[in-house]
Amino acid sequence: MENPHKHRPGLTHAWRATGIALQGLRAAWQHEDAFRQEVVVAVIAVPAALLLPVTSLGKILMIASLILLLIVELLNSALEAAVDHTSLERHPLAKRAKDIASAAVFLSIVNVVVVWGLVLLYHA
Repeated sequence: MENPHKHRPGLTHAWRATGIALQGLRAAWQHEDAFRQEVVVAVIAVPAALLLPVTSLGKILMIASLILLLIVELLNSALEAAVDHTSLERHPLAKRAKDIASAAVFLSIVNVVVVWGLVLLYHA
């Protein structure tokens, strides 16, 4: 039995999936302060990485670390929204899920700092 909620394969699916992804980015921008802050940092840091006198690999790592941070923040926000939708009641498992997702964001921020620090340190 086929899932009636699945999209048809091909370009139509790719087009719809792109639209859904853009809706997700728009929702994150509208509702998530941390995502907006991290996007602002990325908008400043990506051109800085491109202009810094570091190797191409260094530039790639610096930019990739920022993109990874945005991805993890989106997943964290999605998990928080899903947990809150399920119940606004305080529950130890809901707290654990949110705390673990926040820890993933924290480690992504540490990753950005470490990658940028190592690239800049070893270039000097």
